[in-house]
Amino acid sequence: MNSDTTTVADLELNEWRAQIIERVTAGVRFAGLYATHRGDAAQLHALLVGGDSVSCLQAGLSPETDGSLSYPSLTPDVPAAFWYERALHDLSGVVALGHPRLDPLLLPRGPGQPSPRPGNSEQATLERHIHSRATEHHGPVDVRGGGVFTLPLGPVRSGVFESIEFLIETPGEDIPHLNIRPHYKHRGIAKRFESLPVADGILVAERVEGVASIAHALAFAHAVETLADVSPPPRARMVRVVHAELERIANHLDVVMRLCDAAGLAVPLARFGWHKESVLRLVSALCGNRFGRSVICPGGVNAEPRLKPAAISEQAAAILRRIRRDRDALMVDASFLDRLRGTGHLDLALATSHGALGPVGRGSGCDDDARCRAYDGYADLPPVDGAVVQDGGDALARLRVRWTEIDISAELIARACDSLATMSDTELARPAPDVDGFAVGWAEAPQGEVLYGLEVRDRAIVRCFARSASLHNMLLFHDVFQGDVFTDFPFIEASFGLCYAGVAM
Repeated sequence: MNSDTTTVADLELNEWRAQIIERVTAGVRFAGLYATHRGDAAQLHALLVGGDSVSCLQAGLSPETDGSLSYPSLTPDVPAAFWYERALHDLSGVVALGHPRLDPLLLPRGPGQPSPRPGNSEQATLERHIHSRATEHHGPVDVRGGGVFTLPLGPVRSGVFESIEFLIETPGEDIPHLNIRPHYKHRGIAKRFESLPVADGILVAERVEGVASIAHALAFAHAVETLADVSPPPRARMVRVVHAELERIANHLDVVMRLCDAAGLAVPLARFGWHKESVLRLVSALCGNRFGRSVICPGGVNAEPRLKPAAISEQAAAILRRIRRDRDALMVDASFLDRLRGTGHLDLALATSHGALGPVGRGSGCDDDARCRAYDGYADLPPVDGAVVQDGGDALARLRVRWTEIDISAELIARACDSLATMSDTELARPAPDVDGFAVGWAEAPQGEVLYGLEVRDRAIVRCFARSASLHNMLLFHDVFQGDVFTDFPFIEASFGLCYAGVAM
């Protein structure tokens, strides 16, 4: 990770807000917002991505006479801040004045229950946060009229689904409004990072989104490497690419499985389940863990893959050949394609204004891939030809993006393995000393960009903001049901491919 691609600026609160609005208006992507606490005061951090650079704009926030913390909301001018300011209110107790809806999102707190206040590493606060019993909040009502009712879908559903609650307001078939309540999955991730030695932080990072362990570990490691001014050795950079792309293939196949399941196609469901299992078994053969945990460490990787590069490339190519045969058969199934075509349409203008990430954004024409801000072996490998961006904006376009990404991932794995086979240098990691300061790290997960803001003091983690693509994209799920009905819901949900653990954190 090149520290030259990251800029940090400390501003007065009014200038901070004005700078954010000005940059977003000019086309910079709003990528996240969070607070770090220092006693009664707080520091706001806004993350912005533009071109090849990531910026963090910071501003101090002093308490009012009653001890409250507040600032003028960004949401009226920067709609992408909508959920971030709700999360900020839940976790940090900071009020965004003028926000259109500060309903609980990640953590509905009961009377007298304190906010966790990330960055204020008082263990008692964490204990009260975990063990206090929050009052159940009734869902909001936005649609009124004769025959309109609210259908709560979740948090527990049939099948193997993560816990989340969708409040569907409907007159019977259409879905004019949808509210999302992910707090059932909340695990206090921000507080879990606090006070940990830097080397142990990667253990939490790998568990923010278990299905994207490699991507989160990379984003965390990149932030640590930026602080330490360390670059992983060439061999480690290529091993990282192999694991990241295998993780991408497995996640995209999981989306295909869920789409086939929604369509009631038992044979394709079984076939793509087999392909996904084959990828996970290959990952396990490389490192001993199906999700690639304990592979990444700050400064490189922990061990050499247990298979030779040629064997990795050969097995990955064999899996891809089987995937392609079944893909070709699936993508001419008229009944399957009809369920996806036009379903869950995400308009390009909305996707662009929000800064939609990963296949969700690329399926609507947003060409944004964190791998283009080259890191690890991606900076050393020649680019792979292939049009990833689709302009359909529907579930079918998002699926086509994933098919293309699977092909590109396979090619990247092959090229990385070829590079590994010719390397004489066996160094796998370089020392990454614990250095105090603040840094940003990122990686491209299967769901899109993962972005970490890491602050270290006295060789321990003070604050780690782990922003997943799922958290960023989930807000758009509200807005893709125009003209769709109940039976379209599982197709739209599957096509987004989100991890709800990464939403609730």
